[in-house]
Amino acid sequence: MSLVKKIDSNLIEALKAGEKAKVTVLRGLKSDLKYKLIAKGEELTEDDVIAVLSSAAKRRRESIEQFKQGNRNDLADKEQSELEIIQQYLPAQMDEEKVRQIVAETIEETGADSPQKIGLVMKAVMPKLKGKADGKLVNRLVAELLAKQE
Repeated sequence: MSLVKKIDSNLIEALKAGEKAKVTVLRGLKSDLKYKLIAKGEELTEDDVIAVLSSAAKRRRESIEQFKQGNRNDLADKEQSELEIIQQYLPAQMDEEKVRQIVAETIEETGADSPQKIGLVMKAVMPKLKGKADGKLVNRLVAELLAKQE
């Protein structure tokens, strides 16, 4: 079953069960997907759907961080519960060690040898990790491993 159909069926189930928070999140995801569909002008691929979901998850993570800094734990908890709903539709996240291994392989493939080449490595590694790892983690690992190259 495609992710879009899964979201649709889960939305119907959530409506019937009266799960207001889940309904709100799923409707928001459907809206984001509709915008992407209109912008693209053709049917969305699974990669497109994962990109939209990853973007929604990233927004939630950033909001959680901001709310915690502002001592608004009530709002941070709300965002956290929304993030957990979104993560049900994303591929399983890789652990840091696996991401580190892929980043190291990519650095070797690209021949990058200094922190100035971080963009080159990121451009090569992100398609491999799309939806499977947080971009901030990948960026931190790339910078860390390139710093050791010097």
